[in-house]
Amino acid sequence: MNIDQYNLKNKRVIVRVDFNVPLNDKFEITDDTRIKAAIPTVKKILSAGGSVILMSHLGRPKDGPTDKYSLRHLLPDLERKLEMKVLFANDCIGTEAQQKAAALQPGQVLLLENLRFYKEEEKGDESFAKKLALLADVYVNDAFGTAHRAHASTAIIARFFPGASLFGYLMQDEVSNLEKVTKKPVRPLTAVLGGAKVSGKIEIINNLIDKVDNLIIGGGMMFTFIKAMGGKVGNSLVEDELIPTALAALEKAKEKGVKLYIPTDAVIADSFSNEANQKVVEANQIPDGWMGLDIGPETVKDFTEVILNSHSILWNGPMGVFEFDNFSQGTRDIALAIAKATSSGTFSLVGGGDSVAAVNKYDLADKVSYVSTGGGAMLEYIEGKELPGVKAIIEGV
Repeated sequence: MNIDQYNLKNKRVIVRVDFNVPLNDKFEITDDTRIKAAIPTVKKILSAGGSVILMSHLGRPKDGPTDKYSLRHLLPDLERKLEMKVLFANDCIGTEAQQKAAALQPGQVLLLENLRFYKEEEKGDESFAKKLALLADVYVNDAFGTAHRAHASTAIIARFFPGASLFGYLMQDEVSNLEKVTKKPVRPLTAVLGGAKVSGKIEIINNLIDKVDNLIIGGGMMFTFIKAMGGKVGNSLVEDELIPTALAALEKAKEKGVKLYIPTDAVIADSFSNEANQKVVEANQIPDGWMGLDIGPETVKDFTEVILNSHSILWNGPMGVFEFDNFSQGTRDIALAIAKATSSGTFSLVGGGDSVAAVNKYDLADKVSYVSTGGGAMLEYIEGKELPGVKAIIEGV
């Protein structure tokens, strides 16, 4: 059930949001994507006559309350976005939180202090979850970024709201958009995987081979595949221990009739630096002392053709070291190809920190169908794992 199907009038609604945003040394938010994503759910509850209690974590505080990780720093931004005063509780449980929650009037918003000031949050402690639950009548989970964690506020708390545990708009959008590429894609479905290491993507690769028509491999992980096929990779990043895994993936793709695309040329450098000398060579003929830092122009051409002929696209991970402008061309060109395919009616989902950073860097976030806010949660969903935060709401336990 979601917030459109439940009568929220005069209800106090506790909403788990993901306000784990980056702050600079003046405690100013440097990327407000996650806060912006939660605003529609908050506004909907208020317009339906309810009041809102927001709870979130911020950073990784080690030893209890620390000013650096206080959610108080988010108040000015939150008030600007909601265009209203937001109340604040100096703790997420206890007397002050209870009194402020009890006094909330319809149309008001209360922000609780950082959940992770208590170790019980990450431990999934039931008595801690119960203390949070006491503050409200309805529970809404709108924190997809933490849905893969069985924490007190993301999964356990739902037990105390039988029949009143709901998805917020963000959670609902994330799940339904992910299902468009994992459960019911319009074919052909192409997955574009990049990033540095194969090790972080093994389960995803294996799971996607069962689902996709085309699998494009780029980024540093391509060199483990190229070496597995007998190529010379020079000083490029390679995970030798995963060569058998790469070979098994190549074999599985062949068996399933999935087209697996590995770069044919690469932009190489004589050091890991934006200012390094560079040249384009065949991807399997990289000389000693040189390393691949981006896909080459021929590869871009081949990958672009596959992308433009796809009806559904999942993109996770850059094609090269796009943080270096001199080695960002491949990632930029693939991002542009995905945007172009989208403009012709293709469904495109982008997720994972670096891919999201790339679409933002090239101002393409509004040129793709959906940008996922949850890196780890998205990857685990694609791997076929059950997300505790999603399961808790669906089962209503």
